[in-house]
Amino acid sequence: MEIRTGAATVGHPKGDLKLYYEDMGDVDDPPVLLIMGLGAQLLLWRIAFCEKLVGHGLRVIRYDHRDVGLSSKIESPGSDRPMAPRLLRFWLGLRGEATYTLEDLADDAAAVLDHLGIERAHIVGASMGGMVAQIFAARFAERTKSLAVIFSSNNRRFLPPPAPRSLLSLISGPPPGSPREVVVDNVVRVTRINGSPRYPKTEEQIRADAAESYDRSFYPAGVARHFSAVLASGSLLAYNRQTVAPTVVIHGRADKLARPVGGRAVARAINGARLVLFDGMGHDLPQQLWDRLISVLTSNFAEAS
Repeated sequence: MEIRTGAATVGHPKGDLKLYYEDMGDVDDPPVLLIMGLGAQLLLWRIAFCEKLVGHGLRVIRYDHRDVGLSSKIESPGSDRPMAPRLLRFWLGLRGEATYTLEDLADDAAAVLDHLGIERAHIVGASMGGMVAQIFAARFAERTKSLAVIFSSNNRRFLPPPAPRSLLSLISGPPPGSPREVVVDNVVRVTRINGSPRYPKTEEQIRADAAESYDRSFYPAGVARHFSAVLASGSLLAYNRQTVAPTVVIHGRADKLARPVGGRAVARAINGARLVLFDGMGHDLPQQLWDRLISVLTSNFAEAS
């Protein structure tokens, strides 16, 4: 399958940002924009998953957020401040400070579509990408054919936080300068904690994926900056109430990082949204569920058509 690559440009006070993207499928087919989560490269939308979507007659675009992968990195002071008090303020409904917000990341998504000359697309976001997708669907309603929100939340006050072990796994990575093998070992640990218990990956596969990600771009500072963006944006409830696109919310019942109550909150807040829960699915997209996940997505795409 041909993969067209490039970089969209986003204006920024410190100089234009470049957002790396990959574009697959027939350019005349309905476009689907895939938005990945916090600190995550486009690689987590596995190429075989994208190929399945292309096989359904879709044009598929995946991209790296700013501060991750092959996209531009932004130096921002303050992202290394203690996380615990910032999280407490967030759960109480108080916004934090950040160099950029989820709204800026939604504007980045629009810039990718602008660069490709795409007026309207199906918007699919996972985890933090699901939050970005919610904002996009409200702020760019005329450009949103449909919305899919996967293992995410709308950040309403007092939603149950992640399981302590899951949250700690995400914010307590190896110290700066750790060798490649230590970083890969940490990915194995985090995946074992947050992955799908019914559909576990082999350690060999986790290590191979982690090595691919590390060799492509290892930039842990992006995780802290994305965290800051989430904390700064706060509740997305007002955006949910503006959403008019056909919406499906997908969540795993075994997700301990983004608990299912977060998905339920999104589905309740968006008029007409459909909630689909998968038993045994955690905070990942296990290959064993791809066909079922894609069936749910394409059903929502068809409703938009």
